[in-house]
Amino acid sequence: MSGGTIHRGLRVVSRALLGAVCLSACGGPRPGPAGSPLPQAASAADLLQVVRTRLDSLQAETALYAKDLRTGRELAVRADEPVNTVSVIKLAIMVRAYRDFEVGRLPLDERHTLRPEEMRAGSGVLQTFAPGLSPTYRDLVAQMIITSDNTATDVLIGKVGLRRVNELLDSLGYRETRLRMTIGELFRGVWAQFDPQYARLTDREVFERGFPSDSAAPQRYLAYVRDSTRWLGRTTAREIGRLLEQLELGQLASRASTAEMRMVLLSQFYTSRLPQRVGSRVAVGHKTGDWEPLIGNDVGIIYAARGPIVIAAFTNANRGPFWQLEATLGRVAEDVLNAWE
Repeated sequence: MSGGTIHRGLRVVSRALLGAVCLSACGGPRPGPAGSPLPQAASAADLLQVVRTRLDSLQAETALYAKDLRTGRELAVRADEPVNTVSVIKLAIMVRAYRDFEVGRLPLDERHTLRPEEMRAGSGVLQTFAPGLSPTYRDLVAQMIITSDNTATDVLIGKVGLRRVNELLDSLGYRETRLRMTIGELFRGVWAQFDPQYARLTDREVFERGFPSDSAAPQRYLAYVRDSTRWLGRTTAREIGRLLEQLELGQLASRASTAEMRMVLLSQFYTSRLPQRVGSRVAVGHKTGDWEPLIGNDVGIIYAARGPIVIAAFTNANRGPFWQLEATLGRVAEDVLNAWE
């Protein structure tokens, strides 16, 4: 999806949506990211109360799961409720790609020549190059995570197979976590929601059109991200936390592949959420998922001095200032680190 603003056309929609909700979001002071961070060694009850209060201060549907991999202690707020992953589901595609590489099914050093019909709008840099660029599949995996590149994502889905991503998740015991569609299908659905006749647009036509920005678009987008049949991916905060735990512990791939995936996560380009307040203290390997200003997810591994901490934070249908959403997730990461470090 998007690690920043989804597209120039959607920037217009974003501003319009924020303006439409300003009466409720800006009408007075609200509890949120302001205030002192939770002190170190806070109790489990204090941590839960502070984190829940921060999340509940947002005008959004939120869920969170965190686990200290050293001690096994957990923190959960609506952690078993299904959530809209947007680009967070790209983690599962990465794992599938590396497992295919290990059995010789996907040569990661083989090059793929990008065609005009493969370009996708939203996040990522590949769309800015002329068709004919030939990155390796390893490059495509890296860009899918580091810049959340949508072009790379659909190329990889085409290579490893959407069904096979879900078969892997099922074999690992995940019941809620699924890749539901391609980026191309997701963006075509935006146009079909605007007018059903646009359901016949090709992927290239969708790319060239961008996104609808009419006056009714803000409310349509809000309904779109809430509709679970339109989600790019589905999961729960607890399940994606478990996936990150398995990745960190080397349970999903070989030692070499695990090291590569860990390095890709540590190279994440977007740092305005979980690492916002802790990134100067500790390393954070993570994956964002955006539909700004409506969704601002962030999931990852905080490499605290005493051991890694998995944290998965999801938001959806945000109607308040996006900066407040990001600042709140930054505060939550700081709260968890202070309590458990």
